[in-house]
Amino acid sequence: MNETIKIIKNHRSVREFDPEKDVSDAQVKEIIEAAMAAPNWVNGQQVTVIEVRDPKKKSTLSEAAGNQRWVREAPVFLLFCMDFYRAKLAAEKNGTELQIVEDLEAVIVGSTDVGIALGSAVIAAESMGLGIVPIGGVRKNPKIFVDLLNLPEYVYPISGLVIGHPRTLPGQKPRLPLKATYQKEKYDAEVQLDLMNQYDETISTYMSERTSGQDSSDWSSKIAQFYDKGFDQYAKSTSPTIKHQGFRYK
Repeated sequence: MNETIKIIKNHRSVREFDPEKDVSDAQVKEIIEAAMAAPNWVNGQQVTVIEVRDPKKKSTLSEAAGNQRWVREAPVFLLFCMDFYRAKLAAEKNGTELQIVEDLEAVIVGSTDVGIALGSAVIAAESMGLGIVPIGGVRKNPKIFVDLLNLPEYVYPISGLVIGHPRTLPGQKPRLPLKATYQKEKYDAEVQLDLMNQYDETISTYMSERTSGQDSSDWSSKIAQFYDKGFDQYAKSTSPTIKHQGFRYK
C-alpha cells in the first residue's frame, strides 16, 4: 500500500484545532491547485472555492452553518461552490443560451464536480499533516453565504471545508462493511439489511466507547431520524436559494 492510499484510508474529521498554528498561504494554494486538477464535467470546471480567514466573517458563517464553532476557530475556511457563472459568460460571448440551468442536470453536474474537487482538497490537506472537516451545514442558511461572500447568479454554496492543525485526533469512525457498498456486476439488495444490523452493533459500541457510555445510539436510528425530520432546515432553504441564484429547474 503506497503513502497516498495510507493517507486516504487514515482519514478522520477533526474539530479541535491548535490556535497557535496557522495554515500558510502556500499550503492553501497547493490544496486549491490539487482540487482544481481533479476531473470535471466537459472541462467546464464548474467549481469556485472562496477562502475565508477574516474572524468576523468566519464567526457569522459559523453561526449560519448551525453554530459549528470549528468554522470560527480554525484558521482557514474554504467554501466550495458550484459555478455556472463562467458558463453564462461563455454563452454570452458565443451567442448561445445557458439552457442547462433550466434542468436539474445543472445541480447534479455542479454538485458532482464540487464533490470530486473537495475530495482532492481533503487528500492534499491531510498529506500535509493538516486536519479537516467538511461543512454541509452551509446549506442550512445558504442565503447568508450568498450575500456575505457576494456570490453572483449561477453560483451556489455546496459545502465548506475547515482546515487547521489538529489539537487532538479523534478515533476513526467505522464504515459500513465493504460488502454493502462495493458490489460486482449487479446491486445486491438482499444483503443490505443483515449488513446494516451488523453495522448498527459496531457503531453502537464505537459511540459508547467514544462518549464513555453516554451515547450508544446506532447508525440506522440516526439516519432514519435525520431523513425523517432532521433535514427540514436544509430542505426549506436549499431549493429557494438555488432558484434565487438562477437555477430554474422544475
